[in-house]
Amino acid sequence: MVNTKTIAEYFIIVLPYVMAGAFVVGAFFRAMIYYTVRRHEWFSREFEKRVNRYMEAEVPGKVKGVSFYVLSKRMLERTYYEVFEIRDRMKRRKPDSVMTWSDRIFLVKQGCAWLVKDILKQLKFLKWHDNNPKLLNITKATFHHNPCFNKVFGVFPMASMNDIISIMPGLFVVAGILGTFIGIASGLGDLGGMNLQDLETTKNIMDKFLHEISFAMKSSIVGIVFSLSSHVLNTMMSPERAYVSMIDRFESALDLLWYRSDNNEYPTEDSPFDEHKDAVEALAEDALNKEISRGARTREMLEVRKPKAS
Repeated sequence: MVNTKTIAEYFIIVLPYVMAGAFVVGAFFRAMIYYTVRRHEWFSREFEKRVNRYMEAEVPGKVKGVSFYVLSKRMLERTYYEVFEIRDRMKRRKPDSVMTWSDRIFLVKQGCAWLVKDILKQLKFLKWHDNNPKLLNITKATFHHNPCFNKVFGVFPMASMNDIISIMPGLFVVAGILGTFIGIASGLGDLGGMNLQDLETTKNIMDKFLHEISFAMKSSIVGIVFSLSSHVLNTMMSPERAYVSMIDRFESALDLLWYRSDNNEYPTEDSPFDEHKDAVEALAEDALNKEISRGARTREMLEVRKPKAS
């Protein structure tokens, strides 16, 4: 026959270690989720930085006929090639020059490449009008459906794990109180065998009961400590705060490009984005194209200013 009291005592002894293990696992995955979202935000921050730099250098009304899709594609490609070229250049002396450990574990470069491709796929079908399109919805949908950033290590669903980790502080408190109640319930059975005529035996039973209650209440203390620690950890590494910042940065940058553009024409000879292209070659090609287009605009202005022969 199973001894219920023995099971209760074993449960109370094991419970603090179980809560400690759950806290360590939850803290680890919270850090991984936070880092994954921060990698997302890092790319958005770099994209916003380059868009702001471009807008500061622009002169209103100087260049006409700017396509929103072409401008967005150029900014996204420049961001992608520059950030990873700078990072790879800094780590070029290391033996693993093909892929960094963060790319292997968190799929950072692959996720950014998927983001650029998917956002361009949606931007090229926007109808041009004076009002601001639903760029916020497009940005949210693109980030939400990114397969590289929606799973930790490419395996564990981030949203589900984040929900579980968020309720862990409450679970620690409930588990601690449960352990205390189980300890009290298991000790109450011994009180029924007390004989008030035998003071020595009664004293021993009461001492044992109080010892069990004192030990059982420690589970509540442990649960409260882990609950407070989880609250602090969740506040310090909040993926929700990083996610909001990420969406706002990316969407505001697209808004600036939309206001700068004059149309959303899709070029007939547009080359698709290639994430495997050499970054140095791509940046050099972009710089050359800008110089060619700048020279063409200069010649056009000179032709316009050239006096006609009488």
